[in-house]
Amino acid sequence: MRLTFRRFDLALRHPWAISTDLGQGGGRSAYPVVFVELTDAQGRHGLGEGSPSSQYHESHETVAAFLGRVDADRLSFDDPAGSMAYLDSVAPGNFPAKCAVDLALLDGAAKAAGRPVCDLLGLGFTEGRHVTSFTIGLDTPEIMARKTVEAAAMPVLKMKLGCPRDRDNFAAVRGAAPGKPVRVDANAGWATKEEALRNILWLADDGKIEFVEQPMPPELPDADWGWLKERSPLPIFGDELYQSVADVDRCVRCVHGVNVKLVKTGGILAAKAALEAARDRGLKTMLGCMIESSVLISAGAHLAELTDHLDLDGNLLITNDPYEGVRTGRGVMGFSGVGAATGLRTTALG
Repeated sequence: MRLTFRRFDLALRHPWAISTDLGQGGGRSAYPVVFVELTDAQGRHGLGEGSPSSQYHESHETVAAFLGRVDADRLSFDDPAGSMAYLDSVAPGNFPAKCAVDLALLDGAAKAAGRPVCDLLGLGFTEGRHVTSFTIGLDTPEIMARKTVEAAAMPVLKMKLGCPRDRDNFAAVRGAAPGKPVRVDANAGWATKEEALRNILWLADDGKIEFVEQPMPPELPDADWGWLKERSPLPIFGDELYQSVADVDRCVRCVHGVNVKLVKTGGILAAKAALEAARDRGLKTMLGCMIESSVLISAGAHLAELTDHLDLDGNLLITNDPYEGVRTGRGVMGFSGVGAATGLRTTALG
């Protein structure tokens, strides 16, 4: 097997910021991802992507360092699960790098089988059913209102909170989209359970808030999370709280639902296991993303049947997507009309 990888900087439509960016220079205008390609001796080929996040102390450099240690001869399209077990033996963590390889393995395996990844996994994909939210990143109230107007065609919004301007920002978004369902993501920006509850009670008065994601830092004790879960009038979802299947017991105690991301878990196989474990324990499930191209977004869409909510909009936030794949029309995601019929169903542009 031959493994190659390259960095690609995704250009954002608007500067991007979340609560953890506050005091660190604000938003970014570009976001680096890493594309991995695998080719075996039979000429079979697979494509993957990793989106490293500074929030998890990851970078292009950490991804490149891990991939440089991988013995590509230990990878096989005929055994993606065994190949991923080998990667775990190389080093712990490094989930964006493992994610990129996992996607490439499943892309190649599904192409070899003449099937899309979702069918290879026994899941399928229901056209016309799956709706993604569209995220409004932190900014001034004026710019957040402008972003909201630009997103008028999207039926559900997800807005970032967790900063001193929360009420002004929310008023701006709500004024630009009266009555539209909104999901709130504080990115751990509310420091205590008391602050989180005050803000959730305020948001509940709006009447159109679907849930609140990651209101507090994940390192707060379970007792604080349980206290908030018991009192919250809105469902609480864990994001940073849920990295993998290993966190499911804690999340059952602390939240009502979880946000699974391929780059957090290490790819499609681990994300599928994380979604299934959460559902088995009665948790609601959402599939989320970082800033990503259509490779990662399409990969996530192949798991849509295991979710209650989707937040797969990373490719809608950029201007230079080098690939096309799953399509989003007025929020509805689908593969109908996509050129590639097998694998991840992505095609290079240009």
